[in-house]
Amino acid sequence: MTRTTHTDRYFSPDPAVRDVARRLYASVADLPLVCPHGHVDPRVFADPDYAFGTPADLFIIPDHYVVRLLYSQGVPMEALLPSSSEEEEQPEARDRRHRAIWQTFADHFYLFRGTPTGMWIRDELRDIFGIEEKLSGTNAQRIYDRIAERLAQPDFRPRALYARFNIEVLCTTDAATDSLTHHQQIKDSGWCGRILPTFRPDGVINIDTPNWRANIARLAEVSGISITHYQAFVAALEQRRAYFKAMGAVATDHAALTPFTIALSDREADAIFQRALRGETMPDDAARFTGHMLMQMARMSIEDGLVMQLHVGAWRNHNRAVFERFGSDKGADIPIATEYTRNLLPLLNAFGNDRRFRLVLFTLDETTYARELAPLAGHYPAVWIGPPWWFHDSFNGMRRFFDQVMETAGIYNTAGFNDDTRAFCSIPARHDLWRRAACDWLAGLVTRHIVDEDDAFAMARALAYDLAKLTYSL
Repeated sequence: MTRTTHTDRYFSPDPAVRDVARRLYASVADLPLVCPHGHVDPRVFADPDYAFGTPADLFIIPDHYVVRLLYSQGVPMEALLPSSSEEEEQPEARDRRHRAIWQTFADHFYLFRGTPTGMWIRDELRDIFGIEEKLSGTNAQRIYDRIAERLAQPDFRPRALYARFNIEVLCTTDAATDSLTHHQQIKDSGWCGRILPTFRPDGVINIDTPNWRANIARLAEVSGISITHYQAFVAALEQRRAYFKAMGAVATDHAALTPFTIALSDREADAIFQRALRGETMPDDAARFTGHMLMQMARMSIEDGLVMQLHVGAWRNHNRAVFERFGSDKGADIPIATEYTRNLLPLLNAFGNDRRFRLVLFTLDETTYARELAPLAGHYPAVWIGPPWWFHDSFNGMRRFFDQVMETAGIYNTAGFNDDTRAFCSIPARHDLWRRAACDWLAGLVTRHIVDEDDAFAMARALAYDLAKLTYSL
């Protein structure tokens, strides 16, 4: 069964709006992709001959968007993830297992109809692998073979696809304790691709992180600083930030359950730190310490110029049984209601008026768009609003974002688009969806005579390209 993806996808059926959207989109469709935040593993670029593996490796196993929806319909995790048994190490057994995973995925691909994941995978299959057929249980193995054949070709190595995708810069997300070996290999190779690290200290800042004390030991090792007290801990973080910046980093990234911030004295912070080192933390220690360290990260950003990104509002690993058996990132992270105005008050009173500071806020709670984030970004010079994230990285999520944020904050207090993905091959599809959604929304403003076409063309370029470069100084 063949299909045709319509060139006017995501555009309004109203011919007046659609005609303007077409013209706007044509002006931005071929702009380079700026990817200031994401989770692509830098090792795929470190080795010029790196291969993605099987179609199951590429599309299913690492993608929690895929796994969560299949699991919700009763597909066992065991049917979606590779086994760790010794026989799986044999190529024949591994191939059989991955074909079975792919077959299960294809048998249930109808579940993704109308979802962003379905749209991305459809576009990837067509635009990257030249597959026009709808994936189904009937053609699953034939499509598997076609993808596998292409993945074995030099043109499908990550560096070749980076050029084919017209990526200008791609930022990874790296633990504060990461040696950045792969980034150094990329630099040493002389390759022209621009892959930059991003400093993410969650594993050492959030003291309720599993293996936190082991992470502190690793931080001491890579920084060369003996971390026996809070001040040494801060010094180690400053040292690591400087190293990341020397390696090209332009930003930090922080994940927390809430945006709670608080300024503790050094004595209070060290008391919590010492309890954590002993494994004797009190009930509110983790929230208070993270809130205090977000203040410290803001202070450091003013000093070293790294943009501070804050992602909050996900209850991680909500399904305990899945987490205990299969680990994290299996689709069991659930959004919670979030409050920014009061929680960020200490941080913004301390640093929000400093034009050297850039704080990009991301939310999973859409009720905060018009009520809190747009007014905050529309006032504080330091605050930018990040694009729709995770559960809202979708056509409808983008439309809600534009409608609720732009009237109060304007587009120039937003950070443009980032794909925030582990799935490298989905990057072009994600950017294309954003560009089409933005142009369709702008076309509505034009046909309602809110902005003229000249302004709309400038706004389309800003949303597609300029704002991301400006926000992150890329």
